[in-house]
Amino acid sequence: MSPSPESIKDVVREKYGQAAERVRRGGAGSCCGAAPAHEARIDPITVDLYDAAQADEVPEMAIAASLGCGNPTALAELGAGETVLDLGSGGGIDVLLSARRVGPTGTVYGLDMTDEMLALAQENKRKSGLRNVHFLKGDIEHIPLPANSVDVIISNCVINLAADKDRVLREAWRVLRPGGRFAVSDVVVRGEVPQAIRRNVELWIGCVAGALDESDYLARLGAAGFEQASIEITRAYRAEDARAFLADQGEELERIAHLVDDKFASGFIRAVKPLSAQIAPAEGAAAPARSASGRACCA
Repeated sequence: MSPSPESIKDVVREKYGQAAERVRRGGAGSCCGAAPAHEARIDPITVDLYDAAQADEVPEMAIAASLGCGNPTALAELGAGETVLDLGSGGGIDVLLSARRVGPTGTVYGLDMTDEMLALAQENKRKSGLRNVHFLKGDIEHIPLPANSVDVIISNCVINLAADKDRVLREAWRVLRPGGRFAVSDVVVRGEVPQAIRRNVELWIGCVAGALDESDYLARLGAAGFEQASIEITRAYRAEDARAFLADQGEELERIAHLVDDKFASGFIRAVKPLSAQIAPAEGAAAPARSASGRACCA
């Protein structure tokens, strides 16, 4: 039996909350499990995503809390004055980097459902001194922003965790302005994936079981109304990588590590909302967006 959407969301919330608390205690986050902070195991999905110059632009805890599989800020070609939304913003690294790219005339929103991550993100915002950043509490299937309000949507290894990806993509289309850009990093599937991988709910936290096939991802973007959809593979994962990120999840999962060999990859997914697009019926909240503190948020 496949895990229910609510069970997936509960596991995601719990594990990412634990990751935020590890970072607060001086450890590192991990996209692919809940290793104790004292363990120095390298996560093959999240390692080496940001260069030294980018690391210098954000607080140390923002880097430590990075749970992504790519670097969307390096590829999204953000411009001064743009409004950016990061879906599943976690500790805020991509929000803070984007805020520097768009400058004081731009605005960047970070949307996350995990209280611990939002608290960490707010702390990182305070340390950064940036004023053009707003963190919102909510889930990515119900974006708390008006239609046609965002120039660019970024995300870093989060959409694959969503149980209802079609809803996420429709919501992304809704909040983007005509001509707006969808520019996310995500894990994608290459070829047939064994059910032993697909049905294990813990692997939704490992950026694996919820991943879409490349062609399926592109088809869903088209069905949501996007054009010019493309996927650029940035890193493919081998069996040795799988053994590393399944190492703390029990003997059964370690035994199936070889099934992951070359079946999963990180990719940069691009698409555009057509300039001719009409306003879509609101699927998310029509009320003014609220920050993680609950106050009404202004763009």
